[in-house]
Amino acid sequence: MHRHQKYSLLEKIVNSINEDGWDVFYLSDPNFHPFRLKIYNEKESYNIRIYIWHLTHGGGSARPVDEYRIQITGVDHFEAEVGGKTLILGWWEEGNVFAGFDFNKHIGNLGFSPSIQIREVALRKAYVNGFSPWTKENQETAIAFRTDFFVEYVKNLDSLHSFGESKNDFEALENIAERPNEINDTIIESISPPRQSTVASVTKKVRDNGFKARVLNAYSQKCAFCGLQLKLVDAAHILPVSYSESTDETCNGISMCALHHRAFDRSLVTINMEYQIVHNDKKIEKLSANKLADGVEDFVRYLRLYIILPPAVNDRPHIEYIKKANEIRGWELNF
Repeated sequence: MHRHQKYSLLEKIVNSINEDGWDVFYLSDPNFHPFRLKIYNEKESYNIRIYIWHLTHGGGSARPVDEYRIQITGVDHFEAEVGGKTLILGWWEEGNVFAGFDFNKHIGNLGFSPSIQIREVALRKAYVNGFSPWTKENQETAIAFRTDFFVEYVKNLDSLHSFGESKNDFEALENIAERPNEINDTIIESISPPRQSTVASVTKKVRDNGFKARVLNAYSQKCAFCGLQLKLVDAAHILPVSYSESTDETCNGISMCALHHRAFDRSLVTINMEYQIVHNDKKIEKLSANKLADGVEDFVRYLRLYIILPPAVNDRPHIEYIKKANEIRGWELNF
């Protein structure tokens, strides 16, 4: 193993994982490359081995002018993570984009001065759309992706790199990146069965990331209930996702810290049609009766009177969504 001294690429990886709500446990000394991590949340976990280098412009007289590459140094072969996943990554600093390459296409001795390439157009599409597949001349499918797609890439690693085996499947994957709202059950059913779950998962993630980015930007990354930032803020749906009429419009979203998000989902707090914050006295009484109300005075005291509102009127919570959401959650509000 080789000591990692040049750049903070591991920090970029860990930040990407944490910002998606997942945690990291180091399986090896983080000062050495390749990096070995266990990433996990309450439901899933993966052991991953990560080889990563900066992507640099590789165009020249003998190469395409829009080619980027990782120049592999410090290793003569890639080692598989036993019982886990092996990632070969490039980092494109200009766009904060990763490029993922197929480990199965790079087994064996790497030879003299090896490099792996991807085209700039794929990196730029990933910067705009969240991710972008790219088929290389050797039939390898590379995946360029933003930091908010990192965990999704890990979860579907082998499947994503296999899409180049079918022209129809690959075109569907491209369409997810560029037109995610047009993907429906009919399109998913046209995909090869082993890849259908990946299409469904990736489509949902791209839509969720778009919703999250729009909502958090609308609220300046602040909790609408208390003003907290600190990268501890979620984009919550006003009408629950499980409700048939819920949408991914910004006006069906509200920015909340983890505490107020859980309190909102459990009907401990809500907002009325005047954008006032309301707490649930009946629930608080029940909690008190069960001796589970410690801290409630501070909880209520630090709630704002009104939520923080986005500057753009069209981004503000839609009154009809608030009304319907309160009905679904059992609130009886007359104002």
